[in-house]
Amino acid sequence: MKRRDFSAMFGAGLVGAALPAGRAAAFSPPNNDVVPVTVGALANGTAQWELSVIKKMELDKKHGVDLSLKDVSGKQASHVALMSGDVDIVLSDFIWVATVRADGEDFTVVPHSYAVGGLMVQPDGPIQSINDLPGKTIAIAGGPVDKSWVALQAYYNKETGESLADKVEARFGAPPLVNELLAEGKADASLNFWHFNARSKAAGMKELISVTEMMEGLGVTDQPPLLGWVFRESIAAEKPGAIKGFLDASFEAKKMLLNRDSVWNDLKELMRVGDDQTLFETLRADYRKGIIPEYDQAMIDAAAASYKIMAEYGGPELVGDATEMPAGTFWSDYGV
Repeated sequence: MKRRDFSAMFGAGLVGAALPAGRAAAFSPPNNDVVPVTVGALANGTAQWELSVIKKMELDKKHGVDLSLKDVSGKQASHVALMSGDVDIVLSDFIWVATVRADGEDFTVVPHSYAVGGLMVQPDGPIQSINDLPGKTIAIAGGPVDKSWVALQAYYNKETGESLADKVEARFGAPPLVNELLAEGKADASLNFWHFNARSKAAGMKELISVTEMMEGLGVTDQPPLLGWVFRESIAAEKPGAIKGFLDASFEAKKMLLNRDSVWNDLKELMRVGDDQTLFETLRADYRKGIIPEYDQAMIDAAAASYKIMAEYGGPELVGDATEMPAGTFWSDYGV
């Protein structure tokens, strides 16, 4: 089994064995000729934290690329920009990549983050276990096929044999509204994206169970990488130096974000934490938990297992007609 091991960048004390000598050159600065690459990202998204480090530390130039950033207004807008060729790379989830790949598109993904959401509740509220969910209201960021909501339903069904959707009132809304509903007691629990959950935790709420724990309960013991850098294989073939150079810069920035507290001081404005030190430290800690240090076959197998669960419980509205993750969903030329 081949493996793209990033442990040489992250330090032997943080991950497994050091990067073999024969692979170390992957992170050496390329020649002095730089090639352009355009990445589309949400203006207020957490991907901007890493991208900011890349630009500030000139990691793009170090790895032979000239990185340009293009703001997109949302996930769908990023997909449109990618499909139209307006950008070379966007951040998206592997389930979307698998779905469009099954329809004949040549998109592929390299893992970016483990970070996932979870079920948030009030510490002294009426929900202290999933057995307390029936009859309660759950605020959910997104729609009926939100992946965290699908995962919770699958987990609840495995634990109880019953349908959670039939037993709770689900209220769907934007992430800030979801946090507000929980904080004001207008919802008994919430499912939100990890960084909004971090804000909720800093405000005194607690995570009852994470999506990672739900997936473990469903038999997915290795953590799948939900988010990744997505691009067309045809673009990677056309300008491989741009794609690989950006990915090298991305993983070097991850090393800095994991190991250097000083790097974070320049990110406070992007993080929108103001003078709230508790929020700043909570966001930093939870972001670091999601950093991916290596890209191996076990990770891809976990993603494939997760995809099957999403297909079973989310159905065609979530994954289309493909019930299994297509081959090539994860890019093998940069890793496995």
